[in-house]
Amino acid sequence: MNNLLLCTDDELVEFYVNGKNHAFDVLIDRYKDKLFSYIYNVVKDSELANDIFQETFIKAITTIRGGRYAANGKFAAWITRIAHNLIIDFYRQEKAENVQSCDCEDYNLLNRKELCDETIEDGMIRNQIHSDIRRLIKSLPKSQQDVLLLRYYRDMSFKEIADLTNVSINTALGRMRYAILNLRKLVEEHDIVLTL
Repeated sequence: MNNLLLCTDDELVEFYVNGKNHAFDVLIDRYKDKLFSYIYNVVKDSELANDIFQETFIKAITTIRGGRYAANGKFAAWITRIAHNLIIDFYRQEKAENVQSCDCEDYNLLNRKELCDETIEDGMIRNQIHSDIRRLIKSLPKSQQDVLLLRYYRDMSFKEIADLTNVSINTALGRMRYAILNLRKLVEEHDIVLTL
């Protein structure tokens, strides 16, 4: 591990690509404080900053594993650019979700399904969706189930999950990524609809 601390960023990425997962942990440790500070200074919300921080490293892992990272000695700038783009995506999505126009007289802003009480049918559909999700999660490998349940149902950070399960953050992030990919695949294979 001490030898890895002396490596350049590009060398660490190369080691990680070749299966030395601790190399990515060194990269995370090297840039986590600076990257989190950058994100927090932009979004001014620690919970949102933490989510974007974790998504940044998930995206970095996906890109590196997919062979789409170009080693050029600028890992810090590259990872910061990923975070920056995720922040922009968040605000674009938030803006798109919050914009409502009252120009159209045929549309009443207050006459929306989500503002109404749940019908019996909606309740039955929601219960079926929850049942389908539980069944899908149970079909995942145990390690993927654990990280998914800890993240989404116990609202734990990837750092907390890594500590609890005695694995690296990189491993926890990878398990989450594979859990989500496997869930999407299962949903498609079984033609399951997960929306009301």
